[in-house]
Amino acid sequence: MKFDDRELQEQVLAALDWEPSVDAARVGVSVSDGVVTLRGTVTTLYEKWIAERSARHIFGVRAVANDLDVAPTAARSDPAIAEAAANALEWDSAIPDNAVKVTVRSGWITLTGTVAWQYQKSAAERITQRLYGVKGVANSILVKPQASPADVKTKIESAFKRSAEIDAQRVTVEAHNGTVILTGTVHSLMEREEAERAAWAAPGVTNVDDRLVVVP
Repeated sequence: MKFDDRELQEQVLAALDWEPSVDAARVGVSVSDGVVTLRGTVTTLYEKWIAERSARHIFGVRAVANDLDVAPTAARSDPAIAEAAANALEWDSAIPDNAVKVTVRSGWITLTGTVAWQYQKSAAERITQRLYGVKGVANSILVKPQASPADVKTKIESAFKRSAEIDAQRVTVEAHNGTVILTGTVHSLMEREEAERAAWAAPGVTNVDDRLVVVP
């Protein structure tokens, strides 16, 4: 089904206006062949992420280019951001003690270290990107493999079949040395994200190569 770009633009603008975490008046939206581009300025990295998520959840959107700039209304020093990030990671039960290190330069956080699960790597990024003054997060945390490729493939395929949001018959899974390759078609970006999230949830996955094509 082909969606009109103007209609998609109106849908994205309405979604942003509905989202209380986003100042929609500061976000510009353009659409070309189903690809949404967000431009403008937001005050936090979290607001930037929420704006992108809102656009991705619109049916018919094929991809999102997030060109929003993060400009905090009040400056926060790198040491203050580093201390806040270290404290937040220390207090979160999903992150193993001393597993993640934080470096901050000009408001940009770099995360390093090694964890056993992808959800821990994702949690560290999610925690730090919510902190005020953060302009971006580079997640360089390594995930140590803990399962054979055959086990990974089987677990992911089973997860797809259990999910009401994924058409498992349209998605093919390959696993090689911790890397999972997803091919096939999905109906929406949200279905694609759910497939990728399910793949990352399998033990031993260190990389997901998402080659799924969105075909509304």
